[in-house]
Amino acid sequence: MVFSHRTDWNTEESELARAHRLRVEAGEPIADLTASNPTRCGFEYDPGLLATLADARALDYDPQPRGLLRGREAVCLYYAGHGVALAPQQIVLTTSTSEAYSFLFRLLLDPGDEIIVPQPGYPLFDFLAGLDDVKLKAAPLVYDYGWQIDPEGFRRVLSPRTRAIVLVHPNNPTGHFTKPWEAAELARLCREFNLALIVDEVFLDYPLAANLTGSATGPGVNLAANAAVSFAAGIEGVPVFVVSGLSKIAGLPQMKAAWIVTTGPQATAALDRLEVIADTFLSMNAPVQCALPAWLEGRRAIQRQILARVAANLAELDRQLVRLPAVSRLKIEGGWYAVLRIPALQPDEQTVLALLERGVWLHPGYFFGMPPSGWLVVSLLGPEEEFRAGASSLAAYLDAFLGT
Repeated sequence: MVFSHRTDWNTEESELARAHRLRVEAGEPIADLTASNPTRCGFEYDPGLLATLADARALDYDPQPRGLLRGREAVCLYYAGHGVALAPQQIVLTTSTSEAYSFLFRLLLDPGDEIIVPQPGYPLFDFLAGLDDVKLKAAPLVYDYGWQIDPEGFRRVLSPRTRAIVLVHPNNPTGHFTKPWEAAELARLCREFNLALIVDEVFLDYPLAANLTGSATGPGVNLAANAAVSFAAGIEGVPVFVVSGLSKIAGLPQMKAAWIVTTGPQATAALDRLEVIADTFLSMNAPVQCALPAWLEGRRAIQRQILARVAANLAELDRQLVRLPAVSRLKIEGGWYAVLRIPALQPDEQTVLALLERGVWLHPGYFFGMPPSGWLVVSLLGPEEEFRAGASSLAAYLDAFLGT
């Protein structure tokens, strides 16, 4: 049998994955500083949340390619809370942001065409692009008193086959919000080279209001009030496609509900084509679409818990790192990850393996496109007691290793 080149992946278990699996199978304790699933982090959900799935209207099969009107109207109400007025016809419901990306890649790119994606960034894009026969070009996020887009870096990787730029706002894992000047620079590129802009806003509702400097010893600063402005408002002369969903907004990754918002030039033609793509699959199920309004309306309860958890764990991380002047916790503006800059004295995989032996599990930076040495990524989502233990062990290891 011959397999598709799209699936020509290295599926062998990595050394890191094997070491983690063996520790789990042995029943040895692990403080998980990679946690990304809010349903397993000890948050309290509305006990009646699942009751909304029993809506009798879901018994009627009404195959609407863009999604049921009540669901799309609920998405419009969500954006109204961000000061953006949308119409339901601008929205296409999908089962996940991954599916939304796939729809957009098929809409905008032919096989072999290119998408520009900032790095550091989430590694899922590599798989999505490969499955849709398109190519990624990495453009740098640079760190200089905070993360920034390098507009010339984007321009350097442009080619005649570039069709779109992808932003994650705020970025995962850096927590960088795209600033107005950065958006203006990227919009200029899009207009000049006839590109679309795809913006992932799954972490939009998680801006951090203080303690954002990034140094374990530095003072906190306040985030600009407009940092969490949605790109769904559109940019003049630029086709903008915003993707988001319940996974982060309502802490419900298992409910598989997301969407695409379409604005800008040729939006009507784009939506007509997206409708055909969506109609080909009709993947959204009726019970989830019927429940979507209630879940979106109740999102703030879980968001308050997550924001409080992230703030507490971030403060604990800084407290643990304060005695390590050679280690920097880089500036965070949103989301629930922290990036650590450590002396590049050994490969980060070796550091992560050594920490795992001490019962701490975290990501090496190269998972997100960072260099192979000098970067660690920590999730701030886990239970506070577990996080405290993990951060303490992390600091103790770095203290001993660096001889500080």
